[in-house]
Amino acid sequence: MILSRVKPAVEQQLEKTKPTNHKITAKDFIEKRDYTGALTILKFDIEKSKEDVELELWLAYCYFHLGDYNNAMLIYKNHCKNSGIKHLFVNLACCYFYLGMYPEAEDVLDKSDISDVKIRLQFHLSHKQGDEKKLMEYHELLADVVEDQLSLAAIHYLRSHYQEAIDIYKKLMINNRHFLALNVYMALCYYKLDFYDVSQEILDVYMKKYPDSMILTNLKACNLYKLYDGKAAESELKNIIARRSSTFKFCEDLIKHNMVVFREGEGALQVLPALVDILPEARLNLVIYYLRQGENEEAYELIKDLEPAIPQEYILKAIVNVVVGQEKGDTKQIDNGQSLFNMVGSSSSECDTIPGRQCMASSLFLEGRYDEVSLYLSSIKSYFSNDDSFNFNFAQVKLSLGEYKEAEEMYLQVKSNKIRDSFIYINHLTHCFIMNKKPQSAWDLYLKIENSQDSLIILQSIANDCYKTNQFWQSAKAFDMLERLDLLPEYWEGKRGACAGIFQQIVLGNQPQDQIADVIHLLRNSANSQVEQMIKMMKKWAKNNKIVV
Repeated sequence: MILSRVKPAVEQQLEKTKPTNHKITAKDFIEKRDYTGALTILKFDIEKSKEDVELELWLAYCYFHLGDYNNAMLIYKNHCKNSGIKHLFVNLACCYFYLGMYPEAEDVLDKSDISDVKIRLQFHLSHKQGDEKKLMEYHELLADVVEDQLSLAAIHYLRSHYQEAIDIYKKLMINNRHFLALNVYMALCYYKLDFYDVSQEILDVYMKKYPDSMILTNLKACNLYKLYDGKAAESELKNIIARRSSTFKFCEDLIKHNMVVFREGEGALQVLPALVDILPEARLNLVIYYLRQGENEEAYELIKDLEPAIPQEYILKAIVNVVVGQEKGDTKQIDNGQSLFNMVGSSSSECDTIPGRQCMASSLFLEGRYDEVSLYLSSIKSYFSNDDSFNFNFAQVKLSLGEYKEAEEMYLQVKSNKIRDSFIYINHLTHCFIMNKKPQSAWDLYLKIENSQDSLIILQSIANDCYKTNQFWQSAKAFDMLERLDLLPEYWEGKRGACAGIFQQIVLGNQPQDQIADVIHLLRNSANSQVEQMIKMMKKWAKNNKIVV
């Protein structure tokens, strides 16, 4: 996971260089992992002992462990050039690696002697550069020793093979109980597997020994975010930031990134763009931010050239392709998104996970196979009982299957005002109300948006759907309203048919008799020549049945 080493590639004897008149040495701080304190003493010592190579190399070591790879690189680069010490080339390559300068790291490694560190670094370089052939070659060179197995576990983690990484860590723990950091690495894997409570429990072992660990605190905050909310996560991080741990700089970019996530995207444009080429998650979260803001084209530009390597990247690229494709009416782009969803949903490693089932459901939805979509979504429904997007999507599936009662229930579970105010939501819920014989609820929904641009479409939906389902009173009112807006012949014909239908229901005793007065009043709003004849017939029936109109 964390590829920085506890020790440098070649041991340096710090004791030889420490001034004898100092009670506290740089080594004391390094043993406590206080690299900032060690830097202070080393800089003071270097001022007294100019051009002391050993001190400068320890200075680089501290810079490296503080995450200041650029300063460490400058020192190693200078000494590689002037002293020609072979083992320093590996140290320099490590700096290049962490700075994302992979070709430079590879060039420098060619100048170094063969070593275990060199093999491990080449192993990771192969992964970063996507060279599967070299990756397998260096994999074969790894030995059954702790350092090599940790390196192998890290690659498993980076390739989303979390269970394989956990198996390695558990095996190492058997004979190395004192390697407490293994708990953190396992916790990272369990976090990625969505076992946040397990991850949190494992972290407690390491926390008792190193409560100021930035990596640990950050992971704990991430668990809290998943288990509770962003406020709990942010509170956890604020505590450690306030103490300004010596390891803070090492994680500074990560903390800034996660703060944006915990605050639901607040400050995204100020923080994330600069981190896109540093943290892989920054690009993904910036894409998510753009999608939430409706800036779909910006999201597409950011992800279109990304070659997905992990499920999250496949999923996000699929979403962007589908959203932009639907926006532009580009079926090819929608098909690309559907294909990406299918790849995740059908993969052996993801098919039984929650995201995997969501992906397969999305793929099937785009193919119009709604009965199968319903099966997949039903299998994970319990995990999303309060998720507005899930309930909205599932409601659409139920509506497509004609399961109107279930669709209505799911639409009504949506709490988000943004979704509830959308035309699709209102239109679909209106249809559900009508099909569930709740025409008055459909009419009330229309009244709430009467003055909006989409109200005419909703009114037409009520008029036609209520007519088809023999709910003639609401149909007549809707056609009456449409006729007042536009004197089209079809509106009068619809209104005439609906009024005739409600009159028939009154005659048969299926509607209250006094409603005939409302029907006559509705007919009087029309100027058609057929109106008087219809009213005359209704009044005659009312008179015969002693009903006052």
